[in-house]
Amino acid sequence: MSLQQVRHWVFDMDGTLTLAVHDFPAIKRALDIPLQEDILSHLAALPTAVSAAKHAWLLEHERELALASQPAPGAVELVRELAARGYRLGILTRNARELAHVTLEAIGLAECFAVDDVLGRDEAPPKPDPGGLLKLAQRWNVEPANMVMVGDYRFDLDCGRAAGTHTVLVNLPENPWPELTDWYAVDCFALRGMLTG
Repeated sequence: MSLQQVRHWVFDMDGTLTLAVHDFPAIKRALDIPLQEDILSHLAALPTAVSAAKHAWLLEHERELALASQPAPGAVELVRELAARGYRLGILTRNARELAHVTLEAIGLAECFAVDDVLGRDEAPPKPDPGGLLKLAQRWNVEPANMVMVGDYRFDLDCGRAAGTHTVLVNLPENPWPELTDWYAVDCFALRGMLTG
């Protein structure tokens, strides 16, 4: 299958459709999480009351970032092109769903995504778990092999591979994970160009 034939696209949010602004080391320091550990996995393993308090802090921190979101180069043009073609579009983020909607509003793409096609960490297990992609495939009544997962990090690619979708890596100067990547584009402008070329 060529990229031009894929009509079901799922995007990561931060660093894919937006400029990456999360300072993960600073977040880990603020939440007393060892630097080598994954934030969401660490919080999930904490006692309920401690986890809830740290999740609340994280949500408010992320809300400030969401409100100030800036689109990644070419992201708005790419998504609007796909929407104009009538493609089905989804979001799978490790952020909260409500903040994904705030982010989409901030970058001018909210109308391109159905509300229920935006999945956050409370609607699906965090990537690299494939559960969110499989949930969208079921909702859209499409085989995962006819979908593509677009992201800027290994978790996005691992998630796509585990779900059986195609994978696209964007917004990195080179591809450090060629074994996980079906298509690579230096930014969303380049990816949009691949749709017509």
